[in-house]
Amino acid sequence: MTGRDDSEDPGDLDEDLPADSAPEGTPAIDTAAPDAAAAPLVGVDVIADQVKRLPNAPGVYRMLDGDGTVLYVGKARNLKKRVVNYTRGQGLTGRILRMVRETRGMEFVQTRTETEALLLEANLIKRLRPRFNVLLRDDKSFPYILVTGDHEAAALVKHRGPRKRKGAYYGPFASAQAVGRTINSLQKAFLVRTCSDAVYESRTRPCLLFQIKRCAAPCTGEISLADYRTLVDEAERFLAGKSKAVQAELAEAMHAAAEDLDFERAAVYRDRLAALSHVQAHQGINPQGVEEADVFALAQEGGQTCIQVFFFRTGQNWGNHAFYPRADRTLEPEEVLESFVAQFYDDKPVPRLILLSHDTPERELLEQALSERSEYRVEIAHPKRGEKKDLVDHALLNAREALGRKLAETSSQAKLMEGVARAFALPETPKRIEVYDNSHVMGTHAVGGMIVAGPEGFVKGQYRKFDIKSAETTPGDDYAMMREVLTRRLSRLVKEHGTRDAAPRDDAGFGPWPDLILVDGGKGQLEIARQVAEEIGIGDQIAFVGIAKGPDRDAGREKFFFFDKPDIMLPERDPVLYFVQRLRDEAHRFAIGTHRAKRSKAIRQSTLDEIPGIGPTRKRALLDHFGTIKAIGRAGLGDLMAVPGISEAMAETIRGWFHQGEG
Repeated sequence: MTGRDDSEDPGDLDEDLPADSAPEGTPAIDTAAPDAAAAPLVGVDVIADQVKRLPNAPGVYRMLDGDGTVLYVGKARNLKKRVVNYTRGQGLTGRILRMVRETRGMEFVQTRTETEALLLEANLIKRLRPRFNVLLRDDKSFPYILVTGDHEAAALVKHRGPRKRKGAYYGPFASAQAVGRTINSLQKAFLVRTCSDAVYESRTRPCLLFQIKRCAAPCTGEISLADYRTLVDEAERFLAGKSKAVQAELAEAMHAAAEDLDFERAAVYRDRLAALSHVQAHQGINPQGVEEADVFALAQEGGQTCIQVFFFRTGQNWGNHAFYPRADRTLEPEEVLESFVAQFYDDKPVPRLILLSHDTPERELLEQALSERSEYRVEIAHPKRGEKKDLVDHALLNAREALGRKLAETSSQAKLMEGVARAFALPETPKRIEVYDNSHVMGTHAVGGMIVAGPEGFVKGQYRKFDIKSAETTPGDDYAMMREVLTRRLSRLVKEHGTRDAAPRDDAGFGPWPDLILVDGGKGQLEIARQVAEEIGIGDQIAFVGIAKGPDRDAGREKFFFFDKPDIMLPERDPVLYFVQRLRDEAHRFAIGTHRAKRSKAIRQSTLDEIPGIGPTRKRALLDHFGTIKAIGRAGLGDLMAVPGISEAMAETIRGWFHQGEG
């Protein structure tokens, strides 16, 4: 698609909201059928019926199937003109025709402007994930560097999520690793602390970071707060893009110290300059003429799409991330990219410049919408020459390479899934494999873990953990734990989707219902799985396989058990065996990691949690004031009452709790 108007193909963009989520003051549209007793309309007929009552105004429309599931979300400058296009058979793609045939109802929200409709559409697509829209997958919040502003000695910390804490935020960075590398180098360059406020308050002597010249140690007075604020200001100036000025000042200070024969101080400045150079060296490309921009480059091959996003802030490259949106293969790259960008900035700050590898059909409208939302001018450009074009070309090269790797991995995964079907004599190639394992220590902190593998590898967003909490489950009884986990999982599956055939699946055949369940264990665990499947009534809908370790727990000597077939072993060098081992090991890793996290949480649980009347607020206030539990236990009544929120009665309760049994 090269352009859009009210008469063209309506099939394109973003997401869906409830009908009552329209902006304040937005008029509602009455689309109730005139004759409720009439036979329900379907396909073109239901759309034609809705058109009669639509206004010539901008808005967002949703197409629904018979179950009320949203099939598609679109926006229009003129709702009536746009929707009527669906009633004409000419010029519609196969994707749009399939969508029209499945339509059983429509919903509408009228907006004041087309830009408002665009933003609402993107929001709805992201929330409702209609299968005929371009969908942003692997959505994530990106990390930032936060220079805290709510403490006398500012800290340099990694931040992800809402910006509630006072301070200056710098980013986004493409990954937590990129943030970690940058903070590590900034520590060397500016000696800014990275510890928590509670640790800061509890220090009585400098920590190791001071000894290895990573922190100026304002906590113990090794540097005055005024001099420390100078270091923080330099760090903020560097992060704000004034790196050359900061480096020039450090170089000048180094030379001055050398001329004064203060070589020790000169060496400190030298090391700081080296750390700053290290930060810049890891940026990959550092454009001279681009201060702040996001670069989007799209590559398509084999029916799949990769969009590579590069983040440039303060003239530095702060990393890149590859996305693989779900889009119909009939859509043009320009349409996919436009929809992706609209969804991408639904919950993220927008830079002043966005560079695209393709010139999208409604670039100006998207530019206007993002500018209105950001309250400053946002430019979206498709550069044809110069440095900006070089940045886009670099991103496009990375997108093509990432897509090539993805296609190779997907092809290999498909062959392995086919191999599993042959090895276990399954009626069809599985699209979703679930693997279950349990973990505990002497029956304590018991958890069950479920991992999922699909046509594209491990699907970590579908992993599930199960806290073993049934009163009927004896701690440490692996059979009872497996029964509880499988019962909870399969019962919920039946409750939500009924049968395997009724469950929705995507274009690759992946859905919520497993085709194969692997149970870690021998005949005993498999027998438990068989009993659970029969009790729930799905024994004939899912294939179950038990995996028993070989003699001496040797990898390669695993035995596989079935409900109604003799057990088998696979050849030691069989790729399918390696694949199943990887699945089992991933289940082990997930279950053990979940168990350790649960155990660590229990260990970390403070003694303060056991004191009556101490909630999160008072607990945080006490720890901020005293630093450690030990210090709270030693504190007198007057010291405890000095803490905000601690009354005399509460102070006596706290002191009495720590001194129980004392005469």
